Amino acid sequence: MRKVLGLITARGGSTRVPGKNIKEFLGKPLLAWSIEIGKESDVFDRFVLSTESEEIAAVGKAHGIDVPFMRPAEFATDTSGSLDAVRHAYEWLRDNDGFEADSIILLEPPAPGRRPFHIKEVAKLIERERVDSVLGITELSSHYHPEKILTMDDKKQMVRFAGGKKIRETIKRGQEYSTLYYPNASIYAFKPKNFYEPEPSLWGDRVFGYVMDPKYAFDIDTPEDWLTAEFKMQRLLNESK
Repeated sequence: MRKVLGLITARGGSTRVPGKNIKEFLGKPLLAWSIEIGKESDVFDRFVLSTESEEIAAVGKAHGIDVPFMRPAEFATDTSGSLDAVRHAYEWLRDNDGFEADSIILLEPPAPGRRPFHIKEVAKLIERERVDSVLGITELSSHYHPEKILTMDDKKQMVRFAGGKKIRETIKRGQEYSTLYYPNASIYAFKPKNFYEPEPSLWGDRVFGYVMDPKYAFDIDTPEDWLTAEFKMQRLLNESK
């Protein structure tokens, strides 16, 4: 049987929303939402929290996630990449617990809108032989399509940013724009072999997109995002009643 590692990464430092990962969000710590949904999905052979913060670790344990190690401080700075934290978790479990995951599903606390069925579907996707990683994505509204972005030329005239064309030359109906997507931060999945390639990364070469409805896709980075996320999450909760 293939082994799936569920991983939550949550560091203590957060400049825009202090204490974000354990700040109360609709009645419980933000971190708790990802823990509960991960457990409900019932797809993980191990489900662990990676953090350098004793306070976050305590909150995680209180809500039922395993915290078998503390993340090294050098992997928890403002400039640390996700690769270091994810690879550290994988290697620690492999070397200390004898648990060698075939795939890793990463859940980040600031994107609490995912549901258990999302995790189940991504777990099936990452099992495919020719998939190196899976990225949660959401369709970009045509309102924000790059072809609509404007800039000002040296004569202070407005032109399209893409190609510098005059606005009258590029007017389209909404349905005529190509379909584009943005990473929604809700869910990621990786195969550990990606970490040890000549150019190490989380992603590998074959990255599949997992399309999610916008109602599930919100990411908290600012106080304004927090208020919007509470509204969207409450609406999701009301739908499920």
